[in-house]
Amino acid sequence: MRYFIAFYFLFFLSRLNAQELYVSTEPASNMPSKSIGIRLNNEIMPPYTNKAQGVNNALMYRINPEVMIGISKRWMAHINLYASNMHQNSYKFEGAEIYAKFRFLSFDQVHSHFRVAAYGKASLINNRIQYNDINLTGDNSGVGGGIVATQLIHKLAISFTGGYARSMNNTENSLSKFQPKDALNYSLSFGVLTFPIKYTGFNQPNLNIYIEFLGKANPATNEQYVDIAPAIQVILKSRMRIDLGYKKQLAGNMLRINTQEFFVRLEYNIFNAY
Repeated sequence: MRYFIAFYFLFFLSRLNAQELYVSTEPASNMPSKSIGIRLNNEIMPPYTNKAQGVNNALMYRINPEVMIGISKRWMAHINLYASNMHQNSYKFEGAEIYAKFRFLSFDQVHSHFRVAAYGKASLINNRIQYNDINLTGDNSGVGGGIVATQLIHKLAISFTGGYARSMNNTENSLSKFQPKDALNYSLSFGVLTFPIKYTGFNQPNLNIYIEFLGKANPATNEQYVDIAPAIQVILKSRMRIDLGYKKQLAGNMLRINTQEFFVRLEYNIFNAY
């Protein structure tokens, strides 16, 4: 009976916070303690040609397997692997990233809560360094960190992220003196639970709609951009998740490999895994 009650409330809380499961960013809330999540992230980008590097891809595609671990109610971690054909004609393994988040502030009420967390990440990547967009998720080796604040009000969740990234030499290539080493990133995300209107059981599917604004700035080169990223999300049986998203640059002058992409994520969560 004790395990049944714990299992019940675990699902109940995960359903209440469904609209915080952002597609392009992480919320301040953590996944349940002692749980493991398995993701398969897919980025699909328009055709790309770089004659100087001998790259001529009809379509760019990056696959990103990811494992998430709920260490405790305050701590969680992610481990990511990357492979793509974005910097060469053939697919290759690009490297790995680790991410950790610590939730240090929480104000919980009946139909709302406010949470704040700090995160840190580190990546080791073996791609060429060709662009000024410091991207630790597959393109650049480096370290980063920041703060996330998320407010849930009934079926609406709003989240803000502010962070810093420091680019380092990749395993196969070094930064040139003209390439930036520092970047500031920020985001503003909105998520709305649209279905079901009223819960009657754990097997009901969830449908969430998101709109996110993602920004980055390189102080040294005076470059910046802002992207808009709408997405829809389906959650099945409280543990399976499907994300479909699109990202496009609204404004900016930063030298980057692409200004738009489609995103597909498949996720499965195992609760009380250890």
